[in-house]
Amino acid sequence: MAEENKVPYHLGIIMDGNRRWARAKGLPILEGHRQGYNKFKEVGKWCKAKGIKILSVFAFSTENWKRTEEEVSYLMNLLVEAVSRKEIEELHKEGIKLNVIGEKERLPENLQKAIQEGEELTQDNKEGILNLCISYGGRREIVEAIKKIIEKNIDPQVMTEETVAENLWTAGQADPDLIIRTSGEKRLSGFLTWQTAYSELYFVEKHWPDFTEEDLDKALAAYAARDRRFGK
Repeated sequence: MAEENKVPYHLGIIMDGNRRWARAKGLPILEGHRQGYNKFKEVGKWCKAKGIKILSVFAFSTENWKRTEEEVSYLMNLLVEAVSRKEIEELHKEGIKLNVIGEKERLPENLQKAIQEGEELTQDNKEGILNLCISYGGRREIVEAIKKIIEKNIDPQVMTEETVAENLWTAGQADPDLIIRTSGEKRLSGFLTWQTAYSELYFVEKHWPDFTEEDLDKALAAYAARDRRFGK
């Protein structure tokens, strides 16, 4: 059995259910996203306090571009707020490194600029990593890794799994130990497709804005009780 106090080194979260939360309360969808952002900030603090070193969150998928122009615009503005100087300076004080992964080139210029500034400011921090997955898709990440490998003229005969891992957007990071998804959905939806091959999965019925520290503790307790054999 796993040790009781075992905490995942790398936790991934699929923050699902903002829109359903808003509809259930008779609120505008955009308010659901605002509350979801507030919850993300809370959960980040809980994770650091519990000793989690890498936190990866699915903030905006490649499929999310298909939503209405109003909703996409609002989400982009929320993301600008998430990586604003004020927020990033807080991360920097905590020693957290910001790493944004996904199709950065598709993002609005002001968001790209804020991301670049945030990543540069925090690049040498060693206390932890926050991976924000924005315009992210797991298959797209693998395709981009293949392109990099081809550009490097790596001999296919000497390619290994490590070769692929070294060319992913998460290069150099440990794979996620645990993935939490809220809102009752039981799939990964392209979240860290390569990296989650042996991740433990934990599903929560609550919508993301209703997620509590007690819910996080339950997920961590379930993880600690599992026996991770990795096929052995």
